[in-house]
Amino acid sequence: MTDLNNIKFNYLYRDASNYKNFGSIIFHNPNNLSIDDVENIIRSQLIDGEYFYARKLNIPELFFEIPNSDDHEFHEFENVEMTNENLYQMALEKFFSLIKVSIISL
Repeated sequence: MTDLNNIKFNYLYRDASNYKNFGSIIFHNPNNLSIDDVENIIRSQLIDGEYFYARKLNIPELFFEIPNSDDHEFHEFENVEMTNENLYQMALEKFFSLIKVSIISL
């Protein structure tokens, strides 16, 4: 049976020239948190409510294949949505704890 309460975290990498690469990962949501609660928790822990270092959160970096002078380390949170996809990266609560730790270690 497919769980209809999983969370898809959508994010992107935007270089200084505004070229973008988009990505997403799926989180298991065993506590059935609402989409609004999930977004509020995530935004409250990110730099300016939107920026993060993908490597520190153990999620794939979305850099371009050929590095250039427009590159930097920040990724951007786009949004979250409910999904029935079930290729979990990790449990949602584990992701929340990684966000807290990564911001503290800046």
